[in-house]
Amino acid sequence: MKKSRKILIGASCVALAAAIGMAGWRIAVREASKQHNLITLDTSDVPSPITEFTEHDIQLSEVKMHYAVYGDRGYPLILIHGNAGDKNSLAEAASYLANDYKVYVPESRCHGQSSDPGAISYDLMAKDIKEFCEALGIEKPYIMGHSDGGINALTLAYTYPDLPGAIISCGANSVPEKFKPYFTVGVKVMNLFKPDKLNDMMLTLPQMNAELLSRITCPTYIVAGENDIMWLSDTVFLYESTQPYSDIAVIKGANHSSYISQDGKQAYALAKSYFEGL
Repeated sequence: MKKSRKILIGASCVALAAAIGMAGWRIAVREASKQHNLITLDTSDVPSPITEFTEHDIQLSEVKMHYAVYGDRGYPLILIHGNAGDKNSLAEAASYLANDYKVYVPESRCHGQSSDPGAISYDLMAKDIKEFCEALGIEKPYIMGHSDGGINALTLAYTYPDLPGAIISCGANSVPEKFKPYFTVGVKVMNLFKPDKLNDMMLTLPQMNAELLSRITCPTYIVAGENDIMWLSDTVFLYESTQPYSDIAVIKGANHSSYISQDGKQAYALAKSYFEGL
């Protein structure tokens, strides 16, 4: 009995210490986030979604790209999904944004119904978006990307600086080493059981540095969730490296996806407030 009580007391102490440590960590994160435009997205005045859309295929130099189009008027806006996503990943965001923009939701190479030419990288996906715009005659589009899509938006903007009118990069990292350890471990474990080139890409790319990012000359909004999968310091690095053309925001209480792929209203509020303010 005494031994059981000691074990129970010990376990309780460990649990209490862990709880205190977690609370301290959350306070530290909140204070750090406040220094970099910690915001809450206002969804009180979001219009009703436009759920109708059309689907198409277009042949690019290396890829047959599948894409959806929401809305038939307004400034062109391209939404780029994240790793292992497809047109449905940002469908809710597209349905709200279609009130104000003509929204294109392409599926990246090796994703969804787009073809798989074998090779994949952020440079190649940026090239695909460039060709997509050229093929459809889309000029100076706004581009909003989530996760890998955010990396794609940045890669496109520094590789083809005259192409985008403005970009919003949500949840991007500059290099794989800037992921928080729990995420990297999770991807590596998945890759052990089921090797996948999309996981390989996350573990080896991107390799963005300040020199590359300094080539970006369009208005750029660097956004992350307060509890995102990469360190806040990396989000700040992306922001500082794209000066003087960039702004930064940290979404209060949000994780990697909660304010964009999991909530179309918040995605609308984020995009509308930024693009209208340009």
